[in-house]
Amino acid sequence: MANDATGSIMPEWDAGALSEEGDRLLRSGLKLQHMRMILALDEHGQISAAANVLNVSQPAASRMIAEMEDILAVPLCERLPRGIRLTPYGNALARRARAVLLEMREVDREISDLKSGKGGSVFLGAVTAPAIELAVPAIRKIRTLYPRIEINVQIETSSMLARELLASRHDFIISRIPDELNPRLFESRVIGIEKACLMVRRGHPLVAAADLRLEQMNGYEWVFQPSGSLLRRTIESIFMSHNVPLPDRVLNTSSVLLTLVMIAQSDAIAPIALEVAKFIRSSEGLGGAIEILPVPFEINVQPYSMIRARNRALSASAQLLYDYILREIR
Repeated sequence: MANDATGSIMPEWDAGALSEEGDRLLRSGLKLQHMRMILALDEHGQISAAANVLNVSQPAASRMIAEMEDILAVPLCERLPRGIRLTPYGNALARRARAVLLEMREVDREISDLKSGKGGSVFLGAVTAPAIELAVPAIRKIRTLYPRIEINVQIETSSMLARELLASRHDFIISRIPDELNPRLFESRVIGIEKACLMVRRGHPLVAAADLRLEQMNGYEWVFQPSGSLLRRTIESIFMSHNVPLPDRVLNTSSVLLTLVMIAQSDAIAPIALEVAKFIRSSEGLGGAIEILPVPFEINVQPYSMIRARNRALSASAQLLYDYILREIR
């Protein structure tokens, strides 16, 4: 992909293989600044906010929108009493613009890495369990062989990670595709099932209980992930399948640190990924004063996957981490 003297996008494709309409669009004069504008409109929903993001005046932003609509011969946004809303044509352009600008970002990143000799950078998102079980060992091995690669890791919920991936803020993620997103937007490979457990403080009254039943846990305070999270839904479904009322005393938090503080300083019960619990309890890990509650049922959360955005190539350093994580699968 190259730019002409005016900054117009001029992809170097085989024009003879394109339809007449497609050839017209390639020669239409759409510019990178147009791509940035449609993305800013998509993200902010206001012309004034988009203008601020691009550091142009609002009249100039309006002219850019008019230019794009004139080039494409379709309306890209609908003016509302407060802000704008992209039309289906605008949404289509924004989706493709995001991919174009991502590729430009990757070009800039690779050139910068070559100039500095840094070796590349990777942006990975993951849910907690595979981050500990798979990503950390892979990162340690890469650090030994390629110490100049910069690796950035974000731990979040699957819903947040999937949206960050689509927004081009991650190279790939290890999580699940949320039900509310179109799975056709992703390329995924199932690599494991996340197991969870119930954690309590050392010396908790239930640890020594014989034949522990779910009914006995109902009266205690619980620390849950926010409503709607996958682990929480899994625990709630276990309660309902056993015809046991859901706990009434609940603290909601997405913070693993706050969860650990709560169970360490009270009789609260918290569902946590099994890999996290093992690490906290082990002498090689944090050696925490917590226990895994011996319950008569398994807590198996929905399988997680290695997920990439469809039709988006990984950089060399991102592909390296991707491959090393796959090697950790047992």
